[in-house]
Parts: sequence; structure tokens; C-alpha cells
Amino acid sequence: MSADRLARDVTHAWVTFQHARYPQVVGLIPGLLAAAQRVHADDPVAGRLALVQAYRLTASLLVKLGETELAWLAADRAMTTATGDVVLVAAATGDVVLVAAATVPLAQVLRASGRARTARSTALAAAYRIAPPDLDGAPAPGLSLCGTLVVQAALAAARDGDDRATVDLLDEAAGMAALVGDGHDHHRTAFGPVAVDLARVATALDLGHAGEAVAWHEKITARDAWRWLPAEHRAAHLLDAARAYLHTGDPGNAARALLAAEHAAPAEIRHRPAARAVLARLAHDPRAPATIIQLAAALGVI
Repeated sequence: MSADRLARDVTHAWVTFQHARYPQVVGLIPGLLAAAQRVHADDPVAGRLALVQAYRLTASLLVKLGETELAWLAADRAMTTATGDVVLVAAATGDVVLVAAATVPLAQVLRASGRARTARSTALAAAYRIAPPDLDGAPAPGLSLCGTLVVQAALAAARDGDDRATVDLLDEAAGMAALVGDGHDHHRTAFGPVAVDLARVATALDLGHAGEAVAWHEKITARDAWRWLPAEHRAAHLLDAARAYLHTGDPGNAARALLAAEHAAPAEIRHRPAARAVLARLAHDPRAPATIIQLAAALGVI
């Protein structure tokens, strides 16, 4: 397979993931990784980017599906390919932008496996390595990747219970996002003002501020730019919104958020363990609407 054909196949797999067609992505990944490994072996320079992206996609999918140990292996290999060194070591070799891209799923895996402080320091180290000296006039792709890593650090800070750092990091990311704008997908990040505000919902939940999370959700989803995000991103957020509504004792709106997620990306609810757990919890609420009971029964979670 040529490097050009491989690049097209990797792009197709990413788009499939962003449309939340997870079973299809699961079917694509073995062949994609095998092809990327062959191209990289034949031409390490031409094949490096595609192999890193293939591992990055694999790690992102596995985190979403709750397969943390396998996701760690994929993230490790993405970083190793990007740096030519062992994971978590900031190598002088390698493309720093490629290393930064590989760090995004690594931070996700570290956070998912309970290593929030390491996730935060790893994400920030990669972000500041590529941060432009002057944000004004900086290229949008680099700002998007840097800002995404700062968001990952904020999510990790929230998981660690650090309110002040969470707010500071999200405000820092928001400054970059304002320069990038909404409706872009540089480096497969979908980074922009809306993406940063969605992170405010997730972090508020982790910090125990469910009412604040609900307020941010209702503000964000009233904006047109919300609809420009990939289906996977929107559905994941709606799952957070459902959790927030449950924490505030509002099963009606929790149900509406969960059903909206199922409509936008059915696989997000059907195949993601975190979503099935929220659905099961909601279905056992005596105030849950019949549509939730029917969905939970169809998916076998009650």
C-alpha cells in the first residue's frame, strides 16, 4: 500500500469514529494498523505520521469503550513511534507536533486509569513545548493542538480535585480557542470555544458542581456552533449533561439529554460502558419516562 492510500484510509477511519460508528471502526482498525506498520517499516519517514494517527485513533476508541489497558498499549506505541524513545520521556528527536498529537490520547488513558496528576503534567509539558511565543497570528493548527492539551490538563486537574488549576487552565485554553474559532478540526481535535466550554461541563461534574455543569450545558447547546461539532463529541457531552441532571435531581431532563445522545450517535449509548451505566441508573428512577425504560430493556441494562 502506498503512503498516500494509507493516509486516505486513516482519514476515513477518523471520520467514521467522529460519526460514532464504533463497531465499524473496530472492524477497520486491525487492517489499518497492519497496513500502517508495513508502510512505516518500508519507509519510516513517510509512514510515521499515519502510524501515529492510527495508534492515536485506536487509543481514543479503546478509552471510550472502557478498554483502558489496551488503550494504554496503543497510546504507548503512538508515543514511541512519534519520539523514537520510551513513553513519558521527552525526546529531543522526533517532530514535536507529532509528539504533541500522540500525547492527547496518552493523557486520556492516564486520566482513565486513575493517574490524573501524571496526565496533567504530561499534557502540559507537550502543550508548552509547542506553544507559540505570541498567540496573536499563530497558526490555527498549532493553537488547536496546544489548546487541546491544555484542556486535557484541565480535565486531569478536575479529576484530581484541584478547582483553581482547573479554572485557570480552561481560561488559558479559552484564550487560544477564541483565536481559532469554532467549526474547525485541526489535528482531529474539533478545538474551539464550544469545545472548551464542553470541558467546563465535564470538569464541573468531576469537582462536584452539578448545578454549574447544567448551567454551562444549557448555555452551550443554545449556540449554533454546538451543532458543528462531530456527532461523537456532541453525544459524549450529552452523556455528561445527563449525569449532571441526575445529580441535580432532574430525571426528566436527564432522559432528554440521554435520548438526544442516542439520536445523535446510537453507538455512544449502545457500546460505551459509561453510557450504559447512566442509562441503568436513570431507568431505575421511578420518575423515568417510558422511553428510557424501553431503551434500557432493549439494551439489556435492566
